[in-house]
Amino acid sequence: MASLFELPDDLLATLVETFPCRDAQIRALATLLYPRAAPCRNLIIHGTEATGKSAVAARLLELLRDKPPSPDDGGGDDSGGRNLLNYAIVKSVECVTGRHLFERTVGSVADALQWEGGAIGRCETIAALTVELTRMLKYVEREAGWRFVLVFDGIDRQREAPPTLLPALARLSEIIPNLTTVFILTTPSPSLLRVSTAPQLYFPPYTKSEYVTILSRSPQYQPPTTLPNTTAQETTDLWARFAAAVHDALAKPASRTLPGLARACAALWPRFTAPVAAGTHRAREFTKLLVAARAYFQDESVLEPGIALIPTKPRPSTTTTTPGTATTPTADTVKKRKGVSGSSTTDLATLLPPTARLLLIAAYLASHNAPRHDQTLFSTWHQQRRRRRGGAGPGAGIRHRMAKKSKHRKIARKLLGPSAFVLERMVAIYAATRREWISGPGDIDEEEVVVGRAGGSNGGYVDGDVGMAIATLASLRLLVRVGGGGGGVGGAGAGTGDTMDRGGKWRVGVGWEVVRGVGRSMGVEVEEWLVE
Repeated sequence: MASLFELPDDLLATLVETFPCRDAQIRALATLLYPRAAPCRNLIIHGTEATGKSAVAARLLELLRDKPPSPDDGGGDDSGGRNLLNYAIVKSVECVTGRHLFERTVGSVADALQWEGGAIGRCETIAALTVELTRMLKYVEREAGWRFVLVFDGIDRQREAPPTLLPALARLSEIIPNLTTVFILTTPSPSLLRVSTAPQLYFPPYTKSEYVTILSRSPQYQPPTTLPNTTAQETTDLWARFAAAVHDALAKPASRTLPGLARACAALWPRFTAPVAAGTHRAREFTKLLVAARAYFQDESVLEPGIALIPTKPRPSTTTTTPGTATTPTADTVKKRKGVSGSSTTDLATLLPPTARLLLIAAYLASHNAPRHDQTLFSTWHQQRRRRRGGAGPGAGIRHRMAKKSKHRKIARKLLGPSAFVLERMVAIYAATRREWISGPGDIDEEEVVVGRAGGSNGGYVDGDVGMAIATLASLRLLVRVGGGGGGVGGAGAGTGDTMDRGGKWRVGVGWEVVRGVGRSMGVEVEEWLVE
């Protein structure tokens, strides 16, 4: 007599090798889904991101579907070689509405069953979904014990989902006896399905030892080739210790997942093992290798995506070179590159276009310089007169100091709070300085008209690019509207006034460090344009 409870141990052994450190979850999932074990009606699989929920479930269902039928399963000559299980997976991230989810569900089930029983009607509600699934799963003759598994992956992130979506989907298995509904989500609520006794399977986050085991045993995560001058076993041991070091330095503090840790290891492995390839260190000298590559473990700039620029001319030796080997950057080189080139991808100097950056600098100068100094700082007549007397040219910048300093002012103006200014003054500063601050002729259009029209009338009109840049700065609250006279974007007295009102008062919303970085990204020393 055949056993009523049976698990395909050979398939589970293969799956355990593919997904290390998930033995208990794989066996529990197989028990709750396999028809010869203890299949359930509804199953909740939950856990944090990148813990293997979707991958394990999809691979297990694929192996159970492709498992050849045995005589004990009812797979004799009269069964036609059909299996006892079939499945369909619906990813909620690919469905933009609830109706889209229903249509995708019906289509996935029809494709899995190779449905030929007639056209499938429109499925806009949960009632229509129930009718279509019942027609395809319940009223068709199947083998004894046959079951269908319907998986909703990421159902907790479904957009425009009705409030009764999950309870209604959980009731499908009550109408269709041979259906098992699986919900894969992050955190289930106590009354998620509003049904009793729904089993839950938890996928906990990986620990450090599990991370190292997965990176060491999984072929897709192991280093591609063996290091030169080392054996395969030495390379494997070095990779395991290296993965543990990367986890402690970069993965654990930043809460990186398994894919993030794997990408970090893949990016740092060639740099970490460069001394071994050069012959200066051996693979067993892990401590020396860690000290030589400490700069990579102290800073995440190497892991940030970007474009590497190759210099056209050779530079002085800042790398460690061995005859017959490739050059390897040292820790000093990494620090110098970071100091010279590297601004983070989240800096304003990288995110803002040139016009917005110039307007932000002009707004800072308008907030921290008194209006009486504008003619001295930005007037063309004063600059030409200074050049005739031998002053500095526009390329080097002009440093202005007041001959008589106020007796009461003891704090630098750049350290004081910003003062309000009118929009017309900021645009005038931008118009007077943009020619001098442009690093190249192609940065900003030379035909741009900032104030007035082509005829020279001072009508107060603002160019379209400048107006868009001002609106962008206001929406990001880098420029803040003050006063309730005109309203505007982001102001304290927000109303319906025009943002481009030249009489509206504004205040810069960033500090000295931010403006100095934005200015240096364009070759402008903002400190030289401040009056002390």
